[in-house]
Amino acid sequence: MFRILFHTPEIPGNTGAAIRLAAVAGAELHLVEPLGFSLEDSKLKRAGLDYHDLTVLHVHKSLDDAWAALQPGRVFAFTSEGDVPYTDIAYEPGDVLLFGRESDGLPSEVKQDPHVTSRVRVPMLPSRRSLNLANTASIVLYEAWRQQGFAGAQR
Repeated sequence: MFRILFHTPEIPGNTGAAIRLAAVAGAELHLVEPLGFSLEDSKLKRAGLDYHDLTVLHVHKSLDDAWAALQPGRVFAFTSEGDVPYTDIAYEPGDVLLFGRESDGLPSEVKQDPHVTSRVRVPMLPSRRSLNLANTASIVLYEAWRQQGFAGAQR
């Protein structure tokens, strides 16, 4: 369905929450190294609960390696400086939802990468720096999935 891509995440709890998110929503989770933690980290495992075996998780040595593996048709880069609100996108299965690291988001060169279809924002009140990474991924993934009628979900 959808593919979540975290570019160099730093906090194990956020990635653990994204593991759980990907499992319950049928998404793939892709991580670009360097990671700010070990995949054996207890906080990562605790946040992901028992969903690790239910998640399609790929770790890539570089963003170029991720692009080669994903062969993306459309990539939406989420940034507080995005040009379009996340609700204005008509998401399609296979889309890549790209998020930056917790401390400073996506680097400029990633936001400008030719693979990026659009830079997208999740609205916030003025003077607020950012949303939590896992929360932002959840908001966006569920909007994309909603647009697909929650395909495959129990109703």
